[in-house]
Amino acid sequence: MWQALSTTLLFSLSAVCAQRSTVQLGGAAANFCRIWLAAAFLALWAHLLGGGVSGAALPWFLLSGLIGFGFGDVLLYQALPRIGSRLSILLVHCVAAPFAAAAEWFWLGTPLSAGEILAALTILAGVAIALAPAEHQHRARGVLIWGVIFAIGGALGQGGGAVLSRKAYAVAAAAGQNIDGMTAAYQRILGGLAVGSLFFAAVKWRHLQTPGAAPSLRAGLSRVWPWVLANALSGPAVGVAMFQWALQLKGTGVVLPIVALTPLVIIPFSTVIEGERPGLRSLVGGGIAVAGVVALNLLSL
Repeated sequence: MWQALSTTLLFSLSAVCAQRSTVQLGGAAANFCRIWLAAAFLALWAHLLGGGVSGAALPWFLLSGLIGFGFGDVLLYQALPRIGSRLSILLVHCVAAPFAAAAEWFWLGTPLSAGEILAALTILAGVAIALAPAEHQHRARGVLIWGVIFAIGGALGQGGGAVLSRKAYAVAAAAGQNIDGMTAAYQRILGGLAVGSLFFAAVKWRHLQTPGAAPSLRAGLSRVWPWVLANALSGPAVGVAMFQWALQLKGTGVVLPIVALTPLVIIPFSTVIEGERPGLRSLVGGGIAVAGVVALNLLSL
């Protein structure tokens, strides 16, 4: 499952870059810029080398992107400035994995063995031990509550989008078609573009109603464009392409717990980029989670 592990690495880099760009641009603008950049990159591949917007699974991939790329990421980018990247990513991945596995089990009939369930729970437990807040965050109660609500909403969007992608691959297989990961990511992001763009337009319109309150997107991008570009490529472009490839090979109950390691893999990136030093609990939790990943891979062979 190196595809899922690659996804984890890329998503971790994307999360750090997202935090940097969100602080400078705001959640709506940061999400808007990176999703359009990623769409342009994926469009080049899909229309020159891939399947473009063809295939029997196209409606399902569009719906998957609408839920995952669209509503899921919009909500995540509202959680990031409120509760930070660590807690946001923790909530998103730890809630998305069991939600998606349960949804796929009941809807698509993809069961998990007892061993796979135990390994998945071990991964999530390790992530929780490593990243659960040690003390109350010094944030206003309302900000904290809304941040958690947005993050959980983002988790439901990511989990729902993953299950819909599995459905899309099943439809493509039934039609005798093979969709590569980059094309699938492109078809998905087209659904997300609509939601992300409409949300950005709504936020921009609201800012314009208050004279002097609208930040300059061009001025902000001039300061953080490397972070926005890196976020676009490592997240919704190449990262999601690897994610789609992993989902094509394995169910969400196997893929999403591995991707749930993202908050742990963030640690070396945040150490280098933000100067953050992991504590003993992060290392212990990381060891438990890695053990769960090894067990899950052995059980899925």
